[in-house]
Amino acid sequence: MSFSEKGKLSGDDIHLTPLINDLDTGIWKYNFNTREVKWSTGFYTVLGYQFNEIECSVNTFFEHLLYHGDKPAFTNAINNRITDAPPLQLRFLTKKNGYQWFETTIRKQDDENGSIVYGSLININRYKHNDLLSAHNQATHDDAFKTARLGIWEIDTQNVNTIVLSKQVYELFDLQNQLNLSVEEFISFFEPPYRPVLQNAINNTIKHSRPFDIDLLLRSAKNNMLWLKVKAVPVINHFGKCTAIKGIVQDIDNEKRKLLKLEQSINLLTDQNRRLQNFAYIVSHNLRSHTGNLQFMVNLFEQADAREEREEIFSHIKAISESLDGTIEHINEIVKIQTEITKERKVVELEPMFRTICSALKNNIEAINARVEWDFSQCREISYIPAYMESILQNLLTNSLKYSSPERQPIIKCYTLAEGNHIYLIFEDNGLGIDLERYGDKLFGMYKTFHNNSDAKGIGLFITRNQVEALGGNIKVDSTVNVGTKFTIRLV
Repeated sequence: MSFSEKGKLSGDDIHLTPLINDLDTGIWKYNFNTREVKWSTGFYTVLGYQFNEIECSVNTFFEHLLYHGDKPAFTNAINNRITDAPPLQLRFLTKKNGYQWFETTIRKQDDENGSIVYGSLININRYKHNDLLSAHNQATHDDAFKTARLGIWEIDTQNVNTIVLSKQVYELFDLQNQLNLSVEEFISFFEPPYRPVLQNAINNTIKHSRPFDIDLLLRSAKNNMLWLKVKAVPVINHFGKCTAIKGIVQDIDNEKRKLLKLEQSINLLTDQNRRLQNFAYIVSHNLRSHTGNLQFMVNLFEQADAREEREEIFSHIKAISESLDGTIEHINEIVKIQTEITKERKVVELEPMFRTICSALKNNIEAINARVEWDFSQCREISYIPAYMESILQNLLTNSLKYSSPERQPIIKCYTLAEGNHIYLIFEDNGLGIDLERYGDKLFGMYKTFHNNSDAKGIGLFITRNQVEALGGNIKVDSTVNVGTKFTIRLV
């Protein structure tokens, strides 16, 4: 391809020269038929050259001025000869400032002189750098948000049904970011207990311009459970009225789960310490009582002279000894709970185990004409320590039989419930009931009895609670005097 040696527009272009040369713009022109190129004075000027410093040629243009990485784009644009093609942004070598960004428009014209392509050259380096810096900052911003797993959301109070979300929020929700969500749909992704919390927080911000910071459990579009921190601040006008809510959501799942696990461990440790203190008190109090009585009787025995008196004292010593032995057995049972907790859990089939217990207590059941019903359909088996489960079922059934009402046929119901991630074991009876206002805080204490029943030892419920809590569950009671009692045990 050959170009003219002349660097200025001439001929039929001469009348445009004064106007073109006054512009801070370079003009170039290329004739496909004659292979001639022309540059305006401004072309040299915008690049920082004098007219005679660079040759007006294709070689100068492609090999010296145009950045090599931009050659394909420019060549493709002029060869396609597209009329009204969009501007190109290219880099050219300036005299003093190295490569800078320029914008060139390309136009096509056919006339008697042949096919002509012409265009302008404008320095956009400052604006391009600003765009590149902005793009870099945005990329850095996006990377930071992505690393922090943090997204932005906004609600316009003029249209409270619409929420604007950043792409990071869509990623946290496992959604395509083209999807438009309403505020109600946004809230619906959180688990049911947390939806009213978020809705009330948003309403409160709109009404009272109060910020909020809450932790919520999300169920994403892919059914992933994720803890998110949702924060927001109001945007208010000069009159103090909230015009918008701007907020963030951040993935705090790892930290939240660690915190919940830590809180659970602290609660378990606190409860174990409480039980240990209670156990230490029981051992100290009960053993001291027995040994004190025993020592007193031994002293009386040594001082007694009459045979009849010594025999009577000895019978008391024997009774105290038997009571002491029983107390030690109970203490051993409690210690056994803590040692057996390390045993491997096994799958326990509840109905066969409960039937076996009912058979063992058949005489007790028939003696009071009790009706025992059960339904384990919601949870037929559970991973548990078998000895614990057998003890829990037996203690609760024995308790219901022992405290049945003589005024009506005893009806005892045992069943399971599955709610959310928890399994519950329920025991209900229509027996004597317990005055919880009076005895509620003592119900699960050791050696605590609340009815005039000679068979009551006050150890069954104490052991049951310790077994349940040792495996991470809990037990609560609802009772009304002369109506009945209901024990609810969360097994897992």
